[in-house]
Amino acid sequence: MSTRADYPHLLEIPTRWNDNDVYGHVNNVEYYTFFDTVINAWLISAGGLDIHRGEAIGLCAESHCEFRSAFVFPETVDACLRVGYLGRSSVRYEIGLFRQGAEEVRATGWFVHVFVDRDSRRSVDIPPRLRSALERLVVPGA
Repeated sequence: MSTRADYPHLLEIPTRWNDNDVYGHVNNVEYYTFFDTVINAWLISAGGLDIHRGEAIGLCAESHCEFRSAFVFPETVDACLRVGYLGRSSVRYEIGLFRQGAEEVRATGWFVHVFVDRDSRRSVDIPPRLRSALERLVVPGA
């Protein structure tokens, strides 16, 4: 089972009132939003990803989420991030979602980006600045 120590990066994401569903917990689709948020916030802040004009963009090729227990509003999610695989043009992010300050993981998952040219949509090498940021999140043996 994942622990906080398994992830080199953490982003705090407050839940919102509208994240809850009629069953009184954060709806499952929001877990993917948390994944997307921690990944893209890292790519933009640490890797300099230009989401509007950059030549290379990351497209989601695959994703998975394993639910363990629910979040509810108004909790804050600690979205923890690492890189499990870094290839020439693709990366597999691994995410653990924890209640703020808690040690028990509430959900784990992974998300694969393939980097492509914005216009042609053909595979390209991960740009150097992004690669450098991603290398900082690689956890050997993860």
